[in-house]
Amino acid sequence: MAGGVLFSWTPCKMCPGNLDPGFDSLAAKGRPHMQILPLLRKIVHHNKRGRNGMFVYAALGDSITFGQNASSVERMYPSLIISMLRSKGIQAKRIVLARPGWTSADLVDALDTDPYPFRFVDTVTVWIGGVDLISGGLQMLQGSGKSGLEAMIRQYERRLGAILRHIRTAGSCDVVCCTQYNPFPNSPIAVTGIGLLNQVISGTAARTGCSVARVDQWFSGNEPRLIDGYRSGSVEEVPRGITAVHPNDNGHSVIAAGLLPIVYSGRKR
Repeated sequence: MAGGVLFSWTPCKMCPGNLDPGFDSLAAKGRPHMQILPLLRKIVHHNKRGRNGMFVYAALGDSITFGQNASSVERMYPSLIISMLRSKGIQAKRIVLARPGWTSADLVDALDTDPYPFRFVDTVTVWIGGVDLISGGLQMLQGSGKSGLEAMIRQYERRLGAILRHIRTAGSCDVVCCTQYNPFPNSPIAVTGIGLLNQVISGTAARTGCSVARVDQWFSGNEPRLIDGYRSGSVEEVPRGITAVHPNDNGHSVIAAGLLPIVYSGRKR
């Protein structure tokens, strides 16, 4: 298992032991980050003081970052990045703050609780917005027209800016924003929505001094190979109960390989 701490809200395992944990039960009720972030504070503080030279990578996001549909924890992209770094002789740990179903509002709420831990992180990736876009798309399909989608985009832009400012204010870490790939490339409404979302991500990252990882370009044209359960690539699948939106193991490998030089570039300066 790639070393580090996985903060999730389903039963998991985190074996005890001096910042070399596997997994432990961290099930929480209500607002889970209220219980988890204080633990994160203790862990990263110990990591900073007790292990000089350790590279600490934090991955923030929703179900994709959480590793939904990856075959194992080891195959999710944050774990793969740590494995790649270790193969190069770099001491590294990863922290994953993610939950399936999280919107940008949920991530803002989590960071509002306690931004302190990011003082001791070297690089943070932020990948959020897919669930926001789904909400805006549903409003559009239910009759709001483009106004519902446009309102969602404006709200998302404000929240993403707040997320990035939180992290930048808390520490001197490098911050990387991931664009969103399109699981429905054959639907014009999805192409439009994803395009608007990625424009906001790129623009907000530029204004806040963050890097951008163009995950959308890495997946473009390769969706059948990289998305778990991919079929027609059309949103018309969704009402039929087909929700092929998450990366498979190949997808996580592509993400990790693309992120690696961006995530670690700041430590080479």
